[in-house]
Amino acid sequence: MSRCFTSGVAAQATKPVDFRKGHDGLAALVQSMLAEDPFTGTVFVFRSKRADRLKILFWDGSGLVMAYKRLEESTFTWPAIRDGAMTLNRAQFEALFAGLDWRRVRSLEVRRPAVAE
Repeated sequence: MSRCFTSGVAAQATKPVDFRKGHDGLAALVQSMLAEDPFTGTVFVFRSKRADRLKILFWDGSGLVMAYKRLEESTFTWPAIRDGAMTLNRAQFEALFAGLDWRRVRSLEVRRPAVAE
């Protein structure tokens, strides 16, 4: 998934969604539930009622891409169920997608140089 991850951030819906929804249904949820634009390249992560499944939706510049993942013998680490969304950085998203506990992932804080050396 890292090659597809263009924006560097993922918005994760914290409330389970109807997994019968496809590209258009999830894009509509991004607009109505999360008040975001689904056509920016941001990766949107959706959870099912069962903690072992997720769907990912993002715009790659030419169309909406949707991926579905089901863990076979464990569950994804999800935040408490509530309305709204949270943001994951790239490392946290990679950990979530791999089935790891993303809450334990800390990225290095890199500051942009003021001048080139």
